[in-house]
Amino acid sequence: MLAAERRYAILRALNADGAVRVADLAAELDVSEMTVRRDLDALDAQNLLRKVHGGAVTRHNRGEEPWSSVKAGQQRAEKAAIAAVAAETVEDGMTIAISAGTTTTELARRLRHRSSITVVTNSLSVFEVLTDPGGDATDAPQVYLSGGVRTPSDALVGPVAEATIGSFRVDGTYLGVHGFDPEAGLTTPNIAEAQTNRTMIGIGAQLTVLADHTKYREVGTNVFARMRRVDNLIVDDGLDIVDRGIVEEHVGRLTIATVHP
Repeated sequence: MLAAERRYAILRALNADGAVRVADLAAELDVSEMTVRRDLDALDAQNLLRKVHGGAVTRHNRGEEPWSSVKAGQQRAEKAAIAAVAAETVEDGMTIAISAGTTTTELARRLRHRSSITVVTNSLSVFEVLTDPGGDATDAPQVYLSGGVRTPSDALVGPVAEATIGSFRVDGTYLGVHGFDPEAGLTTPNIAEAQTNRTMIGIGAQLTVLADHTKYREVGTNVFARMRRVDNLIVDDGLDIVDRGIVEEHVGRLTIATVHP
């Protein structure tokens, strides 16, 4: 197979899944992992994808916000591992805020039967998971949903959302992000969501950020917090060892979630 044919196949797989792994591509294309890495380097140089540790993800413009339905199919194992670790930090009796995001929605699934906690959220997905009428509501948390204008990430944002969220004080805020970067900080492509996130951070005694390793060095248009504001960053073990050391210098604590096959 010619290099051009391989790279076309890589882009086709990437467009279908949103992310690709070097090992999977090597097996599918019947080439060495080194060959795949060279192909990814070439495609990254052409801005056709973004190379990350162990593979590549789709490249978005800074102001482009992917739909939550698209993001939900990406890095599923990583998000599940991160959510499981995050759930262990939620203690009985706590009141917490949970932002919109596919990883935070995974967290909500693990809190569905925690009746002793109270949740404030601006996420339609989180609210739906925690208040699913098809399940047993007797052990569900107390949940408050803000109003606001809906974004592609299923967040409710704007003045109404901010006024509602701002009327609470919580023990901890659990936040999903578009990207985290030591220099830029925490970012999102949506300016209204950035302001709502600032409000959500402001009501919490502790800030926990949930982000899979592909979010590292991803920088959206709007910065809503610096990395030093993060008390605990939970990321999967796909984050490179060297990068872990860099991130640890900028946050209160870095927690690594192990991804199981």
